[in-house]
Amino acid sequence: NRSLRKLENAIKENQQVMKWHAENNIPVEVNESHHWSLRYASDSIAVTAAYLAAYNAKKMGVKNYVAQYMFNTPPETSFSMDLAKMLAKIEMIESLHDESFNSIRETRTGLFSMTSNLFKNKGQLASSTYLQMQLKPQIVHVVASCESEYAAKPDDIIESCFIVSRVIENILDGSPAMSIESAIDGRKKELIDDAKEILDAIKNLDYEKKFKDPLIEPEIIGKAIRKGILDAPHLKGVPAAKGEIITGFIKGA
Repeated sequence: NRSLRKLENAIKENQQVMKWHAENNIPVEVNESHHWSLRYASDSIAVTAAYLAAYNAKKMGVKNYVAQYMFNTPPETSFSMDLAKMLAKIEMIESLHDESFNSIRETRTGLFSMTSNLFKNKGQLASSTYLQMQLKPQIVHVVASCESEYAAKPDDIIESCFIVSRVIENILDGSPAMSIESAIDGRKKELIDDAKEILDAIKNLDYEKKFKDPLIEPEIIGKAIRKGILDAPHLKGVPAAKGEIITGFIKGA
């Protein structure tokens, strides 16, 4: 409901925008994945959407793709399970790397994780940044600690940048990296398996086998959303979506 465009038309037009940027050698960032997570879709769907966005960008000719990894979304996600989700996204997206396609890792704190307490928000910004650094990002997108309460002013942005820069300095100075627990690695593999299964289900929507590559066809992607293969609880009542999936939190995932 962010547009009056029909779903399939929007997908096609957005692909054309990616293609235009590719033809003009401009990097492309597609924030598809965390928009599903902002609407409380499952982690598996978020990983699928991350791959699907990068895959479509590559097929539109994009050479340099900015992959944005928004942490703490939904905010109930634990740090361990958040890291597992991001590692799954990275493995899926970077499997597309070749001489014609490269992705740049960009991380950010999730705005939904910020509270009405501005002091707690500073702690959230710092701790989330520490977690993000486990991905070795090339870009860190700074979310001002006040943004859950009001639009950031220059002083707020500068202060938040100092908080983030100090965390980054500590990591670059040789602070120990977090150990990857077996639970994190197991969850990562589970999400990758789920995403591959979802992608196969989307491909299989091309019943008549009329498309060479169903994953870039607006008709097929649209059908996947309308049928609920790609779905989120907050899409209930949206005409273009199913909106029937029910999600919950189990051990932070």
